Amino acid sequence: MFFPVIMAGGSGSRLWPLSRQLNPKQFLQLADADLSMLQATIKRLEGLGSDLPLLICNEQHRFLAAEQLRLLGMDQAKILLEPIGRNTAPAIALAALQACQESADPILLVLAADHLIQDVQAFQASIQAALSLAEAGKLVTFGIVPSHPETGYGYIERGCKVGDTGFAVSRFVEKPNLATAQDYLATGSYYWNSGMFMFRASRYLEELQQFRPDILAACRTALAGGSQDLHFTRVDTAAFTACPEDSIDYAVMEKTQDAVMVPLDAGWSDIGSWSALWDVSEKDAQGNVFKGDVLDQGSRNTYVHADSRLVATVGVEDIVIVETKDAVLVAHKDRVQDVKKVVDQLKSASREEHINHREVYRPWGMYDSIDNGHRYQVKRITVQPGAKLSVQMHHHRAEHWIVVSGTAKVTNGDKTYLVTENQSTYIPIGQVHALENPGVIPLELIEVQSGSYLGEDDIVRFDDRYGRA
Repeated sequence: MFFPVIMAGGSGSRLWPLSRQLNPKQFLQLADADLSMLQATIKRLEGLGSDLPLLICNEQHRFLAAEQLRLLGMDQAKILLEPIGRNTAPAIALAALQACQESADPILLVLAADHLIQDVQAFQASIQAALSLAEAGKLVTFGIVPSHPETGYGYIERGCKVGDTGFAVSRFVEKPNLATAQDYLATGSYYWNSGMFMFRASRYLEELQQFRPDILAACRTALAGGSQDLHFTRVDTAAFTACPEDSIDYAVMEKTQDAVMVPLDAGWSDIGSWSALWDVSEKDAQGNVFKGDVLDQGSRNTYVHADSRLVATVGVEDIVIVETKDAVLVAHKDRVQDVKKVVDQLKSASREEHINHREVYRPWGMYDSIDNGHRYQVKRITVQPGAKLSVQMHHHRAEHWIVVSGTAKVTNGDKTYLVTENQSTYIPIGQVHALENPGVIPLELIEVQSGSYLGEDDIVRFDDRYGRA
């Protein structure tokens, strides 16, 4: 029926410290205890008869994305990797070009990976309503029926009726002030701009050719010069970096004569802040949302996320508290949009708390930096069954490995041997080595690094099954 294109870029900096540059909100379990936002986006398409999705994400998120697709049983789904963000118009152009290579001009359903939709049945009904319009050559956007005068979203003004299910787009408007948003709500003719679309791939490419031929030409070159690696499609870095940056709204939707809006009233939120997550979460009798190990005495309308330890609150009101292993956020709910400014401060100070968590995920498993100091660092490493780290060498550090559970297959210079529970081994500076889990249960070990430089960039890789340089 249609070809889902899911855009999974973005850093989600307003949801720091839970969302980080290398593990952003679309890959986190925020509104659902069992599914990440990306996985929930894919799951709500069940029953519509769509093709496997095409995922568009940043190169540095490729293994996170692939693992989350694998957990849904979608190992065969394609992932298109952007070497650099160029906004939505080029990203969708790449998807449309690739979709046309693999199918005969499919209808694309373009979704963001980090949106919450609470009423799946209503969502699917709007998708069905948009299909006939897309088949007729219209470029459909979905307008969210507003529930309050929101100043954080752009709006779409509804025009005349188109077919049985749609309306012409009279205009797109930028984020309004409160008085203007109240006026929009009172008219009943304005909808929030969802950033979701449906159209034939060829129609989008035709309109892009008319209005932004420079973007289309750059995307054609980037895709033609790209390469295929397993289920990853890599575009040519130089060509895509040279592509102009623009959104689909500015590049096409505000200019085309065929823009049509289908209303969507399905409990939608873009989860753009901690207060937005509080809004959509189930609350106790005092309006609190507590996740993790939380003890409270007399707090109201407060959101607490405890990631790794006990958080106790006493008599606080309208507060957001988010605790992780390496950072804690305390903010008033009315000021949570300014969390992005904290992330900007971290960047300016060349700190790393905005980049990744203490726990870092890799295609072979994960590691947790337990402790570090002058000339030493301690990590807890988990290697999944059958996985193997790259064959590598370090110029500035030696490593001690102590196996806690499971069995390690160790390559240490010209020797290969097994290390089991309560045993250890030593990797000298400059020694070529590798670590593998040959067993059927996760391998847990403690790694103690010592040396003059302990950065992650002190790795010379000789062989890597995951294609890392």
